[in-house]
Amino acid sequence: MADAMSTKQDLFMCSICLDLLKDPVTLHCGHNYCSGCINSCWDQEDQKGVYSCPQCRHTFTTRPVLKKNNVIAELVEEMRKIRPTIRPDASADHGDVECDICSGRKLKAVKSCLDCLLSYCETHFKAHNDLNPGRNHTVIGATGQLQERICSLHKKALDIFCRCDQTCVCYLCMMEQHKGHDTIGATTEWSNKKKSLGQLQTKCQGTIQKREKEVQELRRAVDTLKSSAQSAVEHSDQMFDDIIRSVKRRRSEVTELIRAQEKAEVSRAEQLLKRLEQEIFELKKTVAEMEQLSHTQDHIHFLKHVGSISNRPYKTMSTSLTLSHSNLLFEPVKRSVCALKMHLTEKLDSTFKQESAKISLAVAPVQMFKSIKYTDYVRREDMSGVTAVNTEPVTREDFLQYYCHSTLDPNTANGYLHLSDGNRRVMMKCKEPQSYPGHPERFEWWQVLCREGMSGRCYWEVEWSGSRVNIAVSYKTISRKRKLGDSWFGHNTQSWRLTVKPQETYFLHNNETITLPLVASSRVGVYVDHRAGTLAFYSISDTMMTLLHKVQTTFSHTLYPGFALANGSSVKLL
Repeated sequence: MADAMSTKQDLFMCSICLDLLKDPVTLHCGHNYCSGCINSCWDQEDQKGVYSCPQCRHTFTTRPVLKKNNVIAELVEEMRKIRPTIRPDASADHGDVECDICSGRKLKAVKSCLDCLLSYCETHFKAHNDLNPGRNHTVIGATGQLQERICSLHKKALDIFCRCDQTCVCYLCMMEQHKGHDTIGATTEWSNKKKSLGQLQTKCQGTIQKREKEVQELRRAVDTLKSSAQSAVEHSDQMFDDIIRSVKRRRSEVTELIRAQEKAEVSRAEQLLKRLEQEIFELKKTVAEMEQLSHTQDHIHFLKHVGSISNRPYKTMSTSLTLSHSNLLFEPVKRSVCALKMHLTEKLDSTFKQESAKISLAVAPVQMFKSIKYTDYVRREDMSGVTAVNTEPVTREDFLQYYCHSTLDPNTANGYLHLSDGNRRVMMKCKEPQSYPGHPERFEWWQVLCREGMSGRCYWEVEWSGSRVNIAVSYKTISRKRKLGDSWFGHNTQSWRLTVKPQETYFLHNNETITLPLVASSRVGVYVDHRAGTLAFYSISDTMMTLLHKVQTTFSHTLYPGFALANGSSVKLL
């Protein structure tokens, strides 16, 4: 009997709560329900005035009076006693989705129904399918996010999508807060967005493949560049070694010349010294014989030998030796070599400066890219397409699209700066101070700012002349007082400066200096992308645009072009 009842337990399940009947009542159509379940169901139908059976849809014009079915109640109690014990592995643990139907100890849910908005354990899921054989419900794996599908305000299913507010709403929200908005079924919009997402995914996959190919090409290009750079370094080392060897060879020639002259003169001196020493020896020998003969008392012996001594021939120099002590020193040689050194140093420095500028111009065009254009795709909120990010300009024509007209601000100009050409030109004249009126924004240093600020993409060009010009961008909050670190362009965190001179070029920011190639032109271009944090300086010629220096940072305020000049120098905004 128990086994038979166990196999027929589905007969004692309420089709509303999908659990064993509680206080079972039987309708006139013969179907059984929990008293609380059927009353709650009919409470919602009071406004319609017609009551129906949830299973067979049999209608009642008046609300039936419900009475407890004692027979069914006793059978249900017996069923509860013989109901199978819950398996330990079927019990819901912390983090598991619980069955919404189980009473008492909750079992782990295995499925969730998107139509019923309920999660079921294995037993109740089977009952759900048995009780809804003709209804095609959407079932997914157990999820705890079903409440996200219910409107928190109206407790209705969120089955409508509002395109205006990009959110899911229920049909009551559509009639009230979202009345008149562009709405569509959530399922239809899901299908559309899924399709758009698929298209975006395909584009991303294509971009990935393209980028992977570019990565390989870029790595090969880097290897080629490194190899070429190493070859150029080795070649330049070889050339400088040749220059050094040439200098050493000339040094050896001078050394050999000095040593040869030294050797020749020493040889002549040694030969003369030998002759003199021989003459002295022979004379001393004759003098000794004369001394001996002069002391003899034998007058016959004296007379017989005195003639041979007196008439003896001996070698002697025809003239006396006169030494030129002033010509014994190589001081003129030292002076000549010193003059050679100074001459060569000057010529070498001059040549190196000229050739270094040419080398710098030859190095600058060595670039890995003809151009770099980034096209990043970002998903829009409605998944309807993609958006391309603007690309950075490459050619001068590209830069000129962002040309910004600027004028110099007389209220910021130092008293020794002369503005002209409609405040588009400035020149420094230290002997001719201007009678500018007092103003709190006037610089005590020889500097000036432009009126117009740069907050987006901007490009401008200047023409410079003189001994030194500082081309800068700065925040307007920079100090005006004569204090180097606070107000002088490039010596603080509020300004960035390019210094150009005929003999050198360098970049300065926050007192950090970077030496750059010489500017080969009197025209300089400045490009700012405020949002991207890009600042770049270019040397402009008739045929090319050469990058001098590029800064990548974050700008916190609007930037203003600024200039600082040495005496006699000038800058003109083009």
